[in-house]
Amino acid sequence: MFAARRGLIKASFARVSAQRPVRSFTAAAVRFSSDHGNSEILQGLGGKPGRVPTNFEQSTGDERREYLAAMEGKEYFDLNPLELETKGTRQNPTIVPSGAAWRLVGCNGAPGEAHELMWIRVEREHGIDRCPECGNAFKL
Repeated sequence: MFAARRGLIKASFARVSAQRPVRSFTAAAVRFSSDHGNSEILQGLGGKPGRVPTNFEQSTGDERREYLAAMEGKEYFDLNPLELETKGTRQNPTIVPSGAAWRLVGCNGAPGEAHELMWIRVEREHGIDRCPECGNAFKL
């Protein structure tokens, strides 16, 4: 009984698979080295032979820029919180400094007000983004 069922199932699968057309599909994009802009590669000399390199010797990119700024006594990344003196409005929004297209901003109320911390994604293309709790306006 089971052998007969198994035979019927195999026959039906063979019929279905024979009817399916075969289609090829690729999702890769061809890129050439000329497609990328000329970007500056910032890297150190590396470690000397027979020696383990230091973090400064092997750092690249933003990490290296941070080390170089620290050697000059400056901070490459601004880690200080944004101090609000007035509530941002549409005419005079709170400016959030950023070199990126968007930035996450935590709002816990305009001066004189307080609410639970709300995270807002402030985007350059939006122009102005507002806190849904207090209405404070932010702009990149």
